[in-house]
Amino acid sequence: QVQLVESGGGLVRAGGSLRLSCATSGSIFSIYAMGWYRQAPGKQRELVATITSGGTTNYADSVKGRFTISRDKAKNTVYLQMISLKPEDTAVYYCMASTRLDDYWGQGTQVTVSS
Repeated sequence: QVQLVESGGGLVRAGGSLRLSCATSGSIFSIYAMGWYRQAPGKQRELVATITSGGTTNYADSVKGRFTISRDKAKNTVYLQMISLKPEDTAVYYCMASTRLDDYWGQGTQVTVSS
């Protein structure tokens, strides 16, 4: 079992920045990749960024150059640094951890970008 707790969401004006954090606990040794996803009202959940245990990152085209996923192994935490935020980035952001047996999700954190 893996437990994930997101934090760092909030209300920000367009052009602003936020940093989301995802603290992991439990069987973290079994995680081979982690990611951030988001879901806006009335839309499907979509991938934002992923990072593998080897440090390889991947981003959705809509956030490339603005968002950065990173991790602090000592703190068992994954981050999503978001800059130049746009109103269309408004969504609930979820942290996800993949193991060979299952995927685990956090409870989500709301990000609202005002125009």
